[in-house]
Amino acid sequence: MNTGSIFLQQLINGLSLGSIYALIALGYTMVYGIVKLINFAHGDVMMVGAYAGYFVLIAMGTTIPGMTVAFIAAMVVCGFLSIAIERFAYKPLRNAPRLNSLITAIAVELILQNTMRVLPFVGPDPRQYPTMATKNFSLGPLSISNIQLIVIIFSAVLMIVLNYIVNKTKTGKAMQAVSFDLQASSLMGISVDKTIAFTFAIGSVLAGAGGVLYATAYPQIDPLMGYMPGLKAFIAAVLGGIGSIPGAMLGGIILGIAETLTKGFLSSQYADAISFSILIIILLVKPTGIFGEKVSTKV
Repeated sequence: MNTGSIFLQQLINGLSLGSIYALIALGYTMVYGIVKLINFAHGDVMMVGAYAGYFVLIAMGTTIPGMTVAFIAAMVVCGFLSIAIERFAYKPLRNAPRLNSLITAIAVELILQNTMRVLPFVGPDPRQYPTMATKNFSLGPLSISNIQLIVIIFSAVLMIVLNYIVNKTKTGKAMQAVSFDLQASSLMGISVDKTIAFTFAIGSVLAGAGGVLYATAYPQIDPLMGYMPGLKAFIAAVLGGIGSIPGAMLGGIILGIAETLTKGFLSSQYADAISFSILIIILLVKPTGIFGEKVSTKV
C-alpha cells in the first residue's frame, strides 16, 4: 500500500473515530451553550452507557435485536442519569460562581468512576466487550469494516436528528432562547428548568450511544474508560467553538482524523500529545474555536 492509500485509509479510520468524538462533544457544547458549564462528568456518563449496553449484549448476544436494545438501553440510562445529576448536583449551584460548578463537575466525575468500581456486578477490572464479527469491505486498495460503517452511519443519523430537534421543534426553539438569554426566556413563559434538564438529557443520550459505539470499535471497558475519550471530546468542542453544535461535529471529525494520521505516519505514542497540542494551539490562535464568536462583556 503506497503513501496515498495509507493516507486515505487513515482518513476513513479518522472519520469513524471522529464521529464518536463528535457525538460526545455535542453534550459538552449544548450544556455549555445554555448554562455555561463544562460538564467534566460527561465522559463518565458515556462509560455508564457502555456498561448498560454491555449487560444487554451479554444477555441477548450481538445480534441486530441485541445491538438495537443495547443502544436504546444505553441512551435511556444515560438520559435519566444526566437528569438526576443536573437536578441534584448542578441545579442548586446555577446562580453560584462558575468555579463552584466546575469543582462539582469534577466531583461527579470521580463519584461515577468510583461507584462503578465498587459495584459488585461491575468492579474495577477491564472486561471484553461483546462485538459482532468483523467483516471488511474492499474499496480498491482501501478497506472499511462493518463496525466502522455502523459507527459512521449511526453517528450521522443521530446528528441529523439532533439538528432537526434544535432547529425545527418547539423544544429546540426554547433551547436556543434559553441559550441566548435565560432570564428573558423565563419572562416569556419558557420553562427554563425543563429546558435545561432536556438539554442535559439529550446530550447524555448521544453520549450513551457514543459509549456503545466506542466500546464496539475498541472492545474493552472499565470504569475509567470514559476519561480520555471525554477529555478529547472536550478538546473537539473547544476546537469547533464551545457552544456551537456544528462546531462540535466538525471539531470531532478533525480531531479523529488528526489522531489516526498521527498513529499511521508517526507513532501511536504521540496521538494523545497531538490532541492536547491542538487544544493549546487553538487556545493561542483562536480561543473562540472555528465557529465560536467573540462575546463582549459589559462592565
